[in-house]
Amino acid sequence: MVKLYIIGISILLVAIIANAVAIKIGLKSWYVFIQLLSDIGLSAFRELNLWDYFWMFLGYPLTLGLGYLLGAKLYAIFF
Repeated sequence: MVKLYIIGISILLVAIIANAVAIKIGLKSWYVFIQLLSDIGLSAFRELNLWDYFWMFLGYPLTLGLGYLLGAKLYAIFF
């Protein structure tokens, strides 16, 4: 149970940092995209550029995967 908790916290912290960096460099995050969907419907897909798609469908999931690996590594080091 402790292992899952550490991995979960690690993923959460990595996600927060990744979203902050994405916003700072001008990429749209999932939160912005969902807000666009609720505001303008399917036209939200036209508001995204190629880098936004790359980030949301490839970069962000890979980053969260690295958060998992980080949490697993931290667990292995401390326990």
